[in-house]
Amino acid sequence: MIVLEHAGYTSSALRLPELRRFLTRAKRLVGLTGDVTVLLADDARVKDLNRTFRKKNKATDVLSFPAGEGSDEIAGDLAISLDTAEKQAESFGHTLYDEVRVLTLHGLLHLAGLDHEIDKGEMAAKELELRTKLELPGSLIERVTRPKASKKRVSA
Repeated sequence: MIVLEHAGYTSSALRLPELRRFLTRAKRLVGLTGDVTVLLADDARVKDLNRTFRKKNKATDVLSFPAGEGSDEIAGDLAISLDTAEKQAESFGHTLYDEVRVLTLHGLLHLAGLDHEIDKGEMAAKELELRTKLELPGSLIERVTRPKASKKRVSA
């Protein structure tokens, strides 16, 4: 299920029917069987969730809330900041829709128990594999860990 909370974005601009199909496919490829709810909100809402649950008083792009052990029907919840996603999409030269899909995949991998902050590259490798299968632009981990390409113009 996808919940659009941010009034500044329309469901058609975010291509919600396509995003729902993407969520179903990505969830299957990640290996999650339970339901996933994705909250699409603004920076203020995601900052509040980050402060409440992670004790970090700042907005972020995606938060993952696994359901925990013993829950076969629910895999967990994701919260995505559309404000941050829009800035990142512009920065990386793709659409907001593509950025939301990148963030959704990243969040699903966290729901599946992977954690790039403590593993030895397993999550990055899985994200790269699935990003290729899902025809997504650069992964979140890849963007954070590699140096940014220079945006200098080359004159002819």
